[in-house]
Amino acid sequence: MRLRACLSASVLVLCLVCPATHAQQENNIWPEFVAQLKNGQFSPDQIRPYEGISKTTMFGFLSQMRKGATWSEWETSPETHRVGNQVHYLIPLTIDGARGTYCFTFLTEGEKWYFQHLESITVRLDKTGPPPVSTFPDVSEAQKAWMCNEILVHEQVRLFNLLAKEKGREFAFDWFKDGFGYFMEARTWVPFVPVSRAFILYLCWEQANLRGNRVTLEKLDDREAIITLEPHYLRFYSETDVGHQISADDYRALFESIWQDRAEKAGWKLQITYKGNTCVFHLTRVQ
Repeated sequence: MRLRACLSASVLVLCLVCPATHAQQENNIWPEFVAQLKNGQFSPDQIRPYEGISKTTMFGFLSQMRKGATWSEWETSPETHRVGNQVHYLIPLTIDGARGTYCFTFLTEGEKWYFQHLESITVRLDKTGPPPVSTFPDVSEAQKAWMCNEILVHEQVRLFNLLAKEKGREFAFDWFKDGFGYFMEARTWVPFVPVSRAFILYLCWEQANLRGNRVTLEKLDDREAIITLEPHYLRFYSETDVGHQISADDYRALFESIWQDRAEKAGWKLQITYKGNTCVFHLTRVQ
């Protein structure tokens, strides 16, 4: 009886202490992290990323954010959520002149903490209503476009690497060429203009409205078309972990081989020029 009473008392003490301990830890982690990052004292050894993501990737993202940080924003109190041994901080920040809400995830082990993940998109499904429910918290159209494209690109890169290893690089590049199908979509879904124009107009519509990319049709006549395109694809290489899965040369070559094939099958010759993450498609008719 005495042992049972002692155990019960211990459990009661733990129940009373743990929430307070957690609360104190949650209050400390964020300001400690921000101070270390601001002073250049944060190191890769303090990172324990999710499986499949490297420390180098996470440290690179943080280093990039540090360069343009408005520290008064970082030093405010974030929205805090503890889930098991993780603590998530949600905070609006201005990065590269654009303001957005970021989620910083930390892993706790006893009194120690480790940085785990940084995310610019958070789907607030914790706010889902009780069942039965048919509507769910959403994100912006721009964020959904980013998510859909990122999923597609990671799948492409994974498959490209597998095919290149098993069948060779040329086979891998050829696998993604879909010019005949893409041109068929253009000529059947845009039937009321000549097929050459249908391809150009469908390209602009598909990239803008299905892919969520910024597109400007600069010129279009029977012999020439010029399109300015800001594809998510080019941004992913530096802004996600895909850069650690494929070389820059192969990544760009994959992009170009797909578009060269699409243009060729539609009777256009394509020249691509780049300026940062923006590219210009200069197309001329060959038939």
